[in-house]
This record gives sequence, structure tokens and C-alpha cells, in this order.
Amino acid sequence: MRQAQQKQTEMPQSHEAESLLDSVEFPHDIKCFSDQELIQLSDDVRRHMVVNVAKTGGHLGAGLGVVELSVALHAVFDTPKDRIIWDVGHQSYPHKILTGRKDQMHTLRQGGGLSGFTKRSESEYDPFGAAHSSTSISAGLGMAVARDLSKLLDGNEDQEHNKHVIAVIGDGAMSAGMAYEAMNNAGAQTIDGKKSRLIVILNDNEMSIAPPVGAMSRHLTKIVSSKPYITARELGKKITDILPSPIRHVAKRAEESARMALGSGTMFEEMGFYYIGPVDGHNLEHLLPILRNVRDSDHEGPVLIHVITQKGKGYLPAENSKDKMHGVKKFDIITGAQAKAKPSAPSYTNVYADALIALARKDTKIVGITAAMPSGTGMDAFAKEFPERTFDVGIAEQHAVTFAAGMATEGHKPFVTIYSTFLQRAYDQVVHDVAIQNIPVRFAIDRAGLVGADGQTHAGSFDIAYLGCLPNFVIMAPADEAELMHMVATAAAYDDGPIAFRYPRGEGVGVNLPETAKILPIGKGRIIQKGKKIALLSLGTRLEECKNAAAILKDKLGLEITIADARFAKPLDTEMLAQLAKNHDALITIEEGARGGFGTYVLEHLSSQGLMDKGLKVRTMTLPDTFQDHDTPSIQYDEAGLTAHHIATLASSLI
Repeated sequence: MRQAQQKQTEMPQSHEAESLLDSVEFPHDIKCFSDQELIQLSDDVRRHMVVNVAKTGGHLGAGLGVVELSVALHAVFDTPKDRIIWDVGHQSYPHKILTGRKDQMHTLRQGGGLSGFTKRSESEYDPFGAAHSSTSISAGLGMAVARDLSKLLDGNEDQEHNKHVIAVIGDGAMSAGMAYEAMNNAGAQTIDGKKSRLIVILNDNEMSIAPPVGAMSRHLTKIVSSKPYITARELGKKITDILPSPIRHVAKRAEESARMALGSGTMFEEMGFYYIGPVDGHNLEHLLPILRNVRDSDHEGPVLIHVITQKGKGYLPAENSKDKMHGVKKFDIITGAQAKAKPSAPSYTNVYADALIALARKDTKIVGITAAMPSGTGMDAFAKEFPERTFDVGIAEQHAVTFAAGMATEGHKPFVTIYSTFLQRAYDQVVHDVAIQNIPVRFAIDRAGLVGADGQTHAGSFDIAYLGCLPNFVIMAPADEAELMHMVATAAAYDDGPIAFRYPRGEGVGVNLPETAKILPIGKGRIIQKGKKIALLSLGTRLEECKNAAAILKDKLGLEITIADARFAKPLDTEMLAQLAKNHDALITIEEGARGGFGTYVLEHLSSQGLMDKGLKVRTMTLPDTFQDHDTPSIQYDEAGLTAHHIATLASSLI
């Protein structure tokens, strides 16, 4: 076994002729494998994963940490009849390899290829789509209750009505309140007086595995997962229930003390779960018997198996990396060095972080808040200079927003720095705790618009629409990185209520950055170039495409058109809008957001003011009313119809 464990840390090779993985297409192919063969298969899966992610980029570290767990689950349970739900889904690459997709792994996160997350439309082995965190226990409980309800109503005990439901959730995802809401429900949920059976696997990749995985701990953990022990334990509970109170209390304390010695499962048990663990998630000789015991047990109610894993396991560059190669670009398999092209301009994220740091040096009231995304949002750079003024609250967006509101009421200037897609998770707090009370919380909304390989689950499509309908909000969108600097300064200076600014993923356009950011007048846009007949009104970074569209129109039609940068989605620059409406035959709005956003606000204003009564033609260009699949951003925006060509074509049709 020592040799097998050592093999996991060797450098993965490109391919081996004797690979067991060659004979595996679907989980049923591994049902006849011995435990030793499953150990070898794990090595093959890990190798296949590294080789392919090296070509495509993607999430590497998390998947490497659950290779053995993935193999064990598919070897023990009868998927797809039994449901396995991977929380977030970025760790599901080994699962994909084992479920009919190994030969497509080279298409991971590429246009027309495999998603980087689980996706129901991709495979019957993905019973629930994911990409946002902490949803697996809720979804799994829903499936388990549906199973039990169908069994009750149909009076049927066939295999379909006795399927297992397994939710795999990481320790990071357990920091979100939704996970505890689901566990609280699962611990008490009954159908016909019986608790619904749900298996939750807590994939803990931060806790040291040395203390709890000694020989005695392994032995006891295996015992407590067995059917005889569960039956005896339930009988013991019934007996202690009828004992006199003092004796019952002593018996319960003795049992709890024994359980705590196995890994502090008391909290989970108080929530109604039968706790098993900790278990070494990389040792199949320990993991397989426990999963089989749980599978074969007739225990009523939810079970939690606490599995200890190591992120990046089995690939030395990942094991030695600070972030365990969590998210990677294409990389060299031997060294782990990632292929990083020299940027032509600083990223919007870095420009934001630098601008906020510069302001924070002069204003001690400025603080930064993020929800488990410090490196993705630039808050890691802010934290290096201001560790006491940086707050990473974990995967807890709802808490982040209300936490910020509380700080703001005491005179601080919190910048809630968060991806557009994740801010959706805190919408009630944005409405109830911030907007209604008109509290000056600053929202720095990263990843606005389309995001490329992360696809539909991470696209920042809706924030203009869902914030713009709220009273008291100010919403800005920079056209370039210099404008972003100005908007950070504007937000810091604004104390009259909540204010948000949105900016995209990736590099800026390469404009010169000012030494000092200026404070913009609220609700005022700017004219970029003056022309006639057609006016393009842009919000955000599609301004460069508008300039290119204007060049196309001048070259083909000899027509100079007007280009305006709205800067603000709310409040609108009504004075500039009136000028554009009165001095042109047609007005086109362009935004990197869904329908119901900026273009809608412009149309409503023009209509209410009678500015279209004399024949002004108005068109809105938005993201399409679909969830776009992953691809490169340039292809996504072409599919969305928001390129210079599309703008010029629409403008030409209005002349």
C-alpha cells in the first residue's frame, strides 16, 4: 500500500499502454474491479486529468483532491440511478472521466466542448447542474424527499424508488448559510413518519489528516459505519431514553465523548445527522468499506461522512503551489509552469485594486470586503497593504452585504467587492438591508458581462437590471480602465446612498492611466465624438466597438455619427439624452447586460418625455435572452450581436 500511495505523488506521464482507464467508459465497467485495481484506476484517472487540463486550462487542484473519492463512489453506488451531486462542480473532472466523457476532456471549457462544471444537459450522470456554491445538500434533500414521497404514493418498492442520493460538499462551501439551512431541514424532514435518507460527504481539504487517521481511528470509523453498529447504537439510544434522567445524561455524555474522539461530529449529530469520520479520502482501503457499509445499511435519516482530502493531491507542482493550482491556464506537465501571455494592458481587476489602495492610503474609513474570492477580485492586493481593513467573510454573500451595511452605519466606507453572478445570491440583503435604508455601501461588481470559459453560470448579465429597479441606487459602468479609476474615486466620495460600478473580466483597452483619479458628477455622461443622423449611446466597455462601428460607417457611407458614453445607468443624464434625441434621426443604446437594463431605462425616459413623438428611431442592443454557453469572449460577444459589425449593420438599417 505504501508503494501505491507513493505512486500518487509521481509526475503524471502522457499515457501508459496498460492503463486500466482504457477499458473504462462508464461506471458499470469498474464494478468487477478489485480494490487494488481501483487504486490503480485512480492513478490513471489522475494522470488523464492532468494531461488534459494542461491543454485546456481549468480547475485542477480541487479535482485532484477527489480522484479516489470519485472512483470509490462510482464503484460502490449504482449511478446514474443513484444520484451523486457535486457541490460547485469544479471538482467534477474525475467524475466526468468515469462517466462517458474521458475522450472529450480535451474539449473542456472550449466552445462546443465540455462544461467546466456539472451540467444536466451534458450527461445523465449529472443529476443537478452547479457552479455556484453550497446548493448540493438542498438539491439532494429534494431528490431524497421526492423519492420517498413517490414510494409512499405509488406503493412501490422497486429499485428506482430505493435509489441513494449522495451530496458531495467541500468544507469551504459549508461556510455558506444555505448548507446549514439544508442540513437543519434534512435532520428533521420526514415522509410518513420516517426520516428521509440522504448521504452527505463533507470533503474537507484544509484540516490536517495526521491526528484523526491513526490505526485505531480507522478501525473505529469502519466499525461505526457498519450495519451492526448502527443497529446497536439506535437500540442504545432507545434504552437510554427510558433510563432515569441522571443516568441517561451520563450515558449520552459518554457516547458523545467517544464520538468526539473520532472527529468532533457532535455538531452534525445535533442537527440530526449520523456522523462518520474523519476518513482518509485518498486511501481506498479505508474509504471503500465505509461507503459499502453506508450503502448497505438500513439506517433511517441523513448520514454525514467526513472525508479528509488534500487539494492538488498526486501532482507535485499542485501540491507545492500556494493555491494548489486551483484555477489554471494551459501549463507544462513537467514543471507546472502556466502559459501566461504578456498582457497588453492591465486588467480591470488590478486597476480597481490599485485605485482602491491609493484612496485607502488617504482615507482610513475605506475597507474591503470579499466573499471567499480575494485573488479573483484583487482584494488579496488590498489585504497585503491593509490586512486589518480587509474582510474575507467566506462563501457568505448575504452576510457580506449586511455586514457592510452595518459598517457603513458607523461611518466606514465598505467596498463590497464581488462578482456580478455571486451578488445575485445576496439580492434580498441588497434590497432590504441597503437600498431601503439608503445606506452608503459601495459595490464593486467584477466579471460584468460575458466571461468566456466559465460560461453561463458565471456571466454577469443581470446586475444592471436587478439593481436599476431599486430606489436610491447609483449605477456606473466604465468604458475603459481610466474611467474605472474615476468611478472608484466617485464611489468613495459618495455618501448619499448605495452606489455600484461594474467592470468586466480581462484586460483594459490600453489607455493612459491618470496619476490621480477624479470624482465624476453623478448622473453625467460625455460626448466622445459629434456627428449627425445616428447617435450611439454606450454604457460600459462596448465603447471601443462603437468607435470601430463609427469607423466602418464613415468608410462605407461617408457618414460621421455621434458617440456618447453614458457612464451612468442610473441616474440617467437626461440633459444629454434630450440633446441626442433632438439632434439625430436614430438612437442606439449598447450595453453588456440583459434585457430590462440600461436600454429599457432610456426608452422609458424618452417615451415619458415625448422625445420619440417626432419620429426618433430608438433601438436597444443587449445580451440575448438566452444563457450563452462557454467559449472565448470574442466569440460570445459575436454570438450576442454586440460587435462593431453588428452595431454598424443596425445603424445602417436606420438611415
